[in-house]
Amino acid sequence: MTPSLKGILCMCLGVLFLALGDAVSKWLGAVHSPIQIIFFRTLVSLPLIALLAYFGGGLRKLRTKRPGVHLLRGLIYTATMVCFVWGLTLLPLAEATAIAFVAPLFVTLLSVPLLGERIDPPVLVASLVGFVGVLIVVRPGGDAFQLGAMILLAAAVFYALMMVTARRYGANEHLWAMVFYMTAVPLVLTGLSLPWVWQTPHPWHWLGFAASGVLGVGATAFITLAFRHAPAAIAAPFDYTAMLWAVLLGWWFWGELPDVWVWVGSALIMCSGLAIAYHDRRTTLKRRPTA
Repeated sequence: MTPSLKGILCMCLGVLFLALGDAVSKWLGAVHSPIQIIFFRTLVSLPLIALLAYFGGGLRKLRTKRPGVHLLRGLIYTATMVCFVWGLTLLPLAEATAIAFVAPLFVTLLSVPLLGERIDPPVLVASLVGFVGVLIVVRPGGDAFQLGAMILLAAAVFYALMMVTARRYGANEHLWAMVFYMTAVPLVLTGLSLPWVWQTPHPWHWLGFAASGVLGVGATAFITLAFRHAPAAIAAPFDYTAMLWAVLLGWWFWGELPDVWVWVGSALIMCSGLAIAYHDRRTTLKRRPTA
């Protein structure tokens, strides 16, 4: 098996784990607060992340000289998860997934004021096409427009901020350190808030809480492996297989089927993301020095 094929398979597995984790969170969200769901998810995830760090080079990988940066990223991640889990309870799974796809477009736009990067005209055009796709999915002013759409867009903005900070500080911090502290902060914050939102879980819900944490760590591990085995331009487009899983899971468990406008908007968002990835790859190849 070639490295690129390994990367593609890892990306598809990681995305499947993400979709399953989203479905579990949506199921739990019918009874439990996003705070309680996030608490148990991070409670399960944190020891697993530490274990992966240990086998990936030792716990020294968790050392950091930037606690303030990790605190900031943890706060942003907390806001991301609260908004996303809340939004999942308000919208069909496929529609929520389609809106989440806009996050890379926000990364592109936020990199200008926060990282001082420049957007090339083709990337700007592709980003505008992506936002048209988002407008088609959420349809402001129409019957389909709901509070859930705004909450999920907020989650996409927070996620983009998290990715921008990773690009700025990630070169000086180990991956597992960034993931560990990013997970530790929401665990502490939701733990402090838990007494005000507590609902005694049904026995099956305990299994759901555990599954949510395991699936989240599994998704992170497989997606990380995907980018180690294959170039980003090859692995990243398979992130969009999430839409297929979201449609299947939404139909299977809740009888949800997206309408034609969700498909049209999703197609525009996907094309926009693929165009940006293709442009970035071409730009990188042109800048690479030749022998």
